[in-house]
Amino acid sequence: MNSFFEYITHAAAQLSWIEIMSTFIVLFPIIDVTGSVPIFLSLRERKKIIEPAKAALYSFSILLLFLFLGEAVLNLFSVDLSSFAVAGALVILIIAVEMIFGVQIFKFDGNESGSNNATLVPVVFPLIAGPGTFTALLAMRAEFSIINVFMGLLLNMVLVFLVIRYMDIVKKIIGVAGVYILQRFFGVVLLAIAVRLITSNLHVLIELVSSTAK
Repeated sequence: MNSFFEYITHAAAQLSWIEIMSTFIVLFPIIDVTGSVPIFLSLRERKKIIEPAKAALYSFSILLLFLFLGEAVLNLFSVDLSSFAVAGALVILIIAVEMIFGVQIFKFDGNESGSNNATLVPVVFPLIAGPGTFTALLAMRAEFSIINVFMGLLLNMVLVFLVIRYMDIVKKIIGVAGVYILQRFFGVVLLAIAVRLITSNLHVLIELVSSTAK
């Protein structure tokens, strides 16, 4: 019991609103739940069922599992977290360029399963919990305290629930022009964060290579 309280106290001491909001800002445009509203509406028009609470819960569970076990998976392939952070930053950089210039590399092609329920596929995977989100999570874990990454992820999942639950209202509020502006703005923010991730982890790799060479 004492160990549990000590863990909670230690985690609370590491809370940082700057890191929480940084994680939130990185994940928000990658998850891009507001940009996916037209897809959600299209699915609904085709009589597909999307359950907001389950979509948020399933996404959170999958991403949380990857956040805690992702490093162990990397160790199986002898890949350290700094190396993955740099690789992840490159992926984030590409996503940023995609958002700024309107180039689509990965997109939903409409070939979802024949089920009438679209909550798990394609809403949870690959729209919300996709490869880009997995990469960003581990990149953030290399940079920030895990409790702050957890909180940033949780805030995004709350937003996922609210957007899907009230997608008609979101569509009216944001509009086509709003989605366009948000994508460009957060694309620039992502680009800056990707550069910072690369510069902050690259020296670790250089030191590792230098020590190996000796």
